[in-house]
Amino acid sequence: MLPCSDMEKELIYIFGKHAVEEALNHRPKLIKELYIELGFTDDKIFSKLNRLARVTPKVLNPKKLPGGLRGEAVHQGIIAGISVDDLMLSYKEFVQSIIPTTDTCFLILGEVQDPHNVGAVIRSAAAFGVTAVLIPPHNQSPVTGTVVKVSAGMAFRIPLVEIRNVNATIHDLKERGFWIYGLAGEGATSLSEESFTKPTAFVLGNEGSGLRAKTRDACDALISIPIHPRCESLNAAASVAVVLYAWNKEHPNSLLL
Repeated sequence: MLPCSDMEKELIYIFGKHAVEEALNHRPKLIKELYIELGFTDDKIFSKLNRLARVTPKVLNPKKLPGGLRGEAVHQGIIAGISVDDLMLSYKEFVQSIIPTTDTCFLILGEVQDPHNVGAVIRSAAAFGVTAVLIPPHNQSPVTGTVVKVSAGMAFRIPLVEIRNVNATIHDLKERGFWIYGLAGEGATSLSEESFTKPTAFVLGNEGSGLRAKTRDACDALISIPIHPRCESLNAAASVAVVLYAWNKEHPNSLLL
């Protein structure tokens, strides 16, 4: 996705009926701009727009999409500009509002580059009861319209928290009683043997290089997924889904915000 213009720096553009409907259902105040193609018909969305959105729709020109979106974006005739600053929560304020229990779980992203992976892991985090997804601003795919769409709108249902530094966040969470697991194929701790008896945070590293050395050292344990020998490894999104499913199995009453 191309960067927005100077006047639109604080906006990202989400597209497609489902993504926009999720924003209307769960975070309507985030919507700052709305573009609808001539001939668009969806009574359910129009009803919610009339009740919830506080912006006047503009005509969507399919040959010139807003926010630098390219023509291959499957927009289905509707695009919304949302405030990313309002979507992302402050780590300091968020963590101070949390009283960790054994049912508390964070997912920390560390240099995950592919927006499709970011969207997929956000969706898995929402599906398996994770409390929040923590995202750094550097060397990491930001939250974009593609991320929101791949997340199937779950980016509006689970807290997304901006952290300044992965390792500093790990150390802070340790002081708050969290046990930190780094996802690593060669990890000595087997997923099948863990029962997750403390507030938990999982750290997902880069798709290619994995966790950075200092991040690995900062973790309490490196956790691995037992897989059949005919397969060398799972991709980042699949690994997260398996790990979070295992955690959720031990914590079916996870605390959601």
